[in-house]
Amino acid sequence: MRLTGHSALVTGGGSGVGAVIARKLAEAGAVVTICGRNAETLAAVAASGPGITAQVCDITDENATQALFARGPFDIVVANAGISDSAPLTRTTLAQFRAMIDTNLTGTFLTLREALRGMEGRDWGRVIAIASTASLKGYAYVAPYAAAKHGVLGLVRSAALEQARKGITVNAICPGFLDTEMTERSIDKIVAKTGRSRDEARASLAATNPMQRLVPPDEVAEAVLWLCGPGSSMVTGQAISISGGETC
Repeated sequence: MRLTGHSALVTGGGSGVGAVIARKLAEAGAVVTICGRNAETLAAVAASGPGITAQVCDITDENATQALFARGPFDIVVANAGISDSAPLTRTTLAQFRAMIDTNLTGTFLTLREALRGMEGRDWGRVIAIASTASLKGYAYVAPYAAAKHGVLGLVRSAALEQARKGITVNAICPGFLDTEMTERSIDKIVAKTGRSRDEARASLAATNPMQRLVPPDEVAEAVLWLCGPGSSMVTGQAISISGGETC
C-alpha cells in the first residue's frame, strides 16, 4: 500500500506508539508532521527517516492547535497524544482529574474538530483516535483516564455520523497495555507503590491480555495503515480493539 500524495498529522508523535505510527505512514509514502510538547524527542523522530517534520504544539491549547492545522492541509490525522496517571478514586485530586480530561479528551476534541474543519469540501479523509481498551470498560485506579477515553469514543462515534456521506471516516483504535514508554512509567509507579519487582509489575499488566503479553506498537500502526488504505472505506465510527482478545 502506498500513501504517496497524502499528508498526515500525528499528535504525540515524539515517542511511543505515535512515533511508530509516524514512521509507518512515512514509509508508506505520506508526508508526515508530528507534534508534541518535547522538541528534543520530536526532532529525534523526525531525523530517524525521510518524510517526517516536527512541530512543537500543546494540543490542549486551542490557539496553538489551530495554528498547527493552518500548516496543513492534512488528509490523515491521528489523534494520539495522551497521558496516564493512577490512583484510587477516593485519593484522586481535582488537578489529577482535570489533567486527564485536558489532554486525553479536550486535546482530542480540538484535534478532531480542526481535522474535520480542514477536510471540509474534500471527498476523502481519515481521522483516527488512538483510544484504549479503557474507552470500552473500566479499570481500577484509573477512573479519570477511563472517563476521558470513554469521552473520546463518544466524540468518534458522533463525528463519524456527521461525516458519513462525505468520504471521511472517523475511527478509534483501542489497544490494551502497549509495550511503550508510557507503560514503563506505569510499571515504575507499581514498583514504587507496591514493592513488587519490575518483572512482577510488568506481568500484572500483561495479565489483562489473554495472550499474556503487552501489545506491540507496530500492530497499532498497521491498523492505522489499514484504515487509510483500500478496503476500509465502509469502516467508520468503530472502536477497534487490539488487545489479544481481552473482553471489553
